[in-house]
Amino acid sequence: MRRNAWIFLAVPLALFLVFMLLPMVIAAVISFTDYAIVGDTEWVGLENYTRIFQDSFFWISLRNTAWYTLLYVPLGLVIALGSAILLNRSHRAVRLFRTLFYIPVVSSTVATATIWYWLLNPQKGLLNVALGWIGIDGPAWLYDSQWAMPAIVLMSVWAGFGANMIIFLGGLQGVPGDLYEAARLDGANAWQQFRYVTLPSLSRTTFLVSTLLIIGAFQVFDQAYVLTKGGPGNSTVTMVYYIYNKGFGALEMGYASALSFVLFVIILIFSLANARLSNPRSDAADRRRARRHDRKAVSAR
Repeated sequence: MRRNAWIFLAVPLALFLVFMLLPMVIAAVISFTDYAIVGDTEWVGLENYTRIFQDSFFWISLRNTAWYTLLYVPLGLVIALGSAILLNRSHRAVRLFRTLFYIPVVSSTVATATIWYWLLNPQKGLLNVALGWIGIDGPAWLYDSQWAMPAIVLMSVWAGFGANMIIFLGGLQGVPGDLYEAARLDGANAWQQFRYVTLPSLSRTTFLVSTLLIIGAFQVFDQAYVLTKGGPGNSTVTMVYYIYNKGFGALEMGYASALSFVLFVIILIFSLANARLSNPRSDAADRRRARRHDRKAVSAR
């Protein structure tokens, strides 16, 4: 039996070693060199890493990525959860809307970005035309350094919220209906049921979705590359976009590898911080529920 399990694990394990672990080891070695694809390669030690903290463009890309994350993660959470609550019904038409909302997830990022490029056109774009109907003069979006990043966030949320919506739907369908019935009997309205029943029951689901959003936010690349090429005025140069420019534009593979590992550490820190902030709440709630259950069992005896 154990042999059969290892046979089934052999293929995914081999793929992980060849396409994940081995490239990470090679990149780690390259990060300590001045490897540039062409020419000789020399061992430079920690020079690439010390250079990062003196690189002004690195701090610009980090600031832009942090701004993107600050906008993208809360908005992505709210829209995914809200759409999941609206579609958490057994009506036949709901299945159609679930499919429609999920289609952007499986669509090409380039195709999605092309659609949004026309939607965000400052003169004839649908978004500015709709704003004009209510008397608002829409901004230049992708051509304005103040609005370019929010425009990319809008496109990213629209393109990716379907996957997180499905995760929230799974969490919502796992909430016992008895909890809502008990809340209604106690006189709780819709908002109170959402606050005291839905949100606590979705604590682990919210933690998962928020972690995925944070990781995806720090890895954003396609949207900035297709829509703005990092402009205007470097306002949308993200960390991955900067790594791409250094690696494949300037052929500084050693420096790009060092940047990649710094990004890995940043993502790890934020993921652990999110876990630290989320898990104690859910654990404490679980402990309180367990104590209430124990008290009810004792009183029943």
